[in-house]
Amino acid sequence: MSNIKLLDCTLRDGGYINDWNFGKHTIQSILTKLIESNVDYVEIGFLRDCEYHKDRSLFNNCAEIARVLPENRGKTMFTAMALHNKYSIDKLEPYDGKTIDAIRVTFHDYDIDEGLAYIRKVKEKGYKVFVNPINIMGYSDEMILQLLKKVNDIHPYAFSIVDTFGSMMREDLLRIYSLIEHNLSKDIVIGLHLHENLALSYSLAQEFINIKASERKCVIDASMLGMGRSPGNLCMELIMDYMNKRQSGCYDVNPVLDGIDDHIAQLKQIEPWGYNTAYAISAKYNLHRNYAEFLLDKGRLRAKQINQILGSIENSKKTAFDEAYIERLYQDFQNIAIDDEKVMEQLGQALYQKKCLVLAPGSSILKQQKEIQEYIDQKNPVILSANFIPEQFQADYVFCCNAMRYEAIRESKGKEKHIVTSNLADGSRDGDMIVNYADLRFDEKQPLDNSVIMLLKLLRKLEVDDVALAGFDGYQTNGQTNYVDAYMASQHTKGEEENKKIRSAMHQLEQQMDICYLTTSLYHQE
Repeated sequence: MSNIKLLDCTLRDGGYINDWNFGKHTIQSILTKLIESNVDYVEIGFLRDCEYHKDRSLFNNCAEIARVLPENRGKTMFTAMALHNKYSIDKLEPYDGKTIDAIRVTFHDYDIDEGLAYIRKVKEKGYKVFVNPINIMGYSDEMILQLLKKVNDIHPYAFSIVDTFGSMMREDLLRIYSLIEHNLSKDIVIGLHLHENLALSYSLAQEFINIKASERKCVIDASMLGMGRSPGNLCMELIMDYMNKRQSGCYDVNPVLDGIDDHIAQLKQIEPWGYNTAYAISAKYNLHRNYAEFLLDKGRLRAKQINQILGSIENSKKTAFDEAYIERLYQDFQNIAIDDEKVMEQLGQALYQKKCLVLAPGSSILKQQKEIQEYIDQKNPVILSANFIPEQFQADYVFCCNAMRYEAIRESKGKEKHIVTSNLADGSRDGDMIVNYADLRFDEKQPLDNSVIMLLKLLRKLEVDDVALAGFDGYQTNGQTNYVDAYMASQHTKGEEENKKIRSAMHQLEQQMDICYLTTSLYHQE
């Protein structure tokens, strides 16, 4: 029998996708299927100081865990994870052999001693303990050796190689494993927890199996369909199959496949996970994944620009996410200042005492095309579109502040003139009218760079006071229904929080200029 075991972390790590709200039935079904598959360890969720709910895989104590554990546990051992500063050790009951068998404890490189002290207390209560240091790739060789010495003194059940930010490559694995193998007590299990930032988790797991010392006991983490906060984890069904073929494994893959069909596949459709270039870039710099998510959620940057911003993050800021810091880097990146006096004068003359129609790319452009055309025929306005070139109407100007959209706009051979914000000046075409990006942001405290809001602010600066709006629909739950063209919907669709910011901005703008809505909008306040 192989000395390599598998640990499923779907209900714990996968819970980042759905806020651990799997539902009681699903939790119990997943547990049953994993037991039927002969998975060696199942991580049932987090131990946390939180309000317990039967439908979530977050628990205050082992008594709550006992409520969802099946009577027939087979040969499977059950674990839970605790971050030492998010779960009070006083809540943890002494081990009684009836609930979980082990607890995995995590800590950062800046609170190692606190984490190890916590681990001692968990061990004293009788549980097997996994030591899971966050972001092993952030440790120097010397730091790893110092940590291992302290771990040996505690003598836990297992010590895990945790590639938190998915930045590990083959040579990193070889180096780190060698350090651990030669300096960790021989009877301590070595664990491996991988992420899919570089699409290497399956390959690295195989490498780990190949290089493992023959007598060393090891545990590899995986989840069903790789479920986990983007970009996800090693796929349990894949590593099971590999273990069966190459390591004389005794896993039954079919119940796992059933569990994926019954519970996991539909979750991935709602909140996708998997390889993404932004997360790959994040791994390249060994960064907290929230930085990539923050920039993706802006929905305004191309991958090469995300690369530039992430590459500028200071070493001291890499492992702990700082939202104010990354917002500042984003704004600094966007705020390329230019002298736009002549352009503003030119636009001012062109729009003097003119009615303006602003077209946003909402799907109402199609649904209410007749009403829009009637307005154009009656008022003969100057037509300005925001971040897209409309097919239904001939725009006089296209305003663009979004790098994702500018690529298509720049290549247009239409008659419309282009007004481009200064963050896109690098790569703009001859003849583009470039205006300062920073002057058009709406709120300094929480900068709002919605294209329509910025365009309206530009028109206000140009003393335009009569504006009609069309296609400014607002963000719905299904991103593809928001837009006149489905290709414009990003994976990271904005929602009600963005709607609130835009409503507030529109309220202020409506005090300064006459704005009428030609199409249905979530922002239209009677």
